Amino acid sequence: MSFWNAVVVLFAIACVTWLRAQKLRGEKLGFHFGSDDHSAREHELEKEVENLRKRIAVLERIATDDKRGSDLARQIESLRD
Repeated sequence: MSFWNAVVVLFAIACVTWLRAQKLRGEKLGFHFGSDDHSAREHELEKEVENLRKRIAVLERIATDDKRGSDLARQIESLRD
């Protein structure tokens, strides 16, 4: 084996070792590369975002609907009496 072949082999080994270390470090921090847990977590987060969007839409409708706001104020006043 020549000197340059040895350099290339050592470089390849170092790259593979570095990539594995990065993957393990990422998994330690909570990132899972290519696992089913990641897709399940992603699906759960998508459902949560969709629920939050629905809630925001309801809050926007309540805030912008003047008639409903006056009805709500009148109902609150009638409950106070």
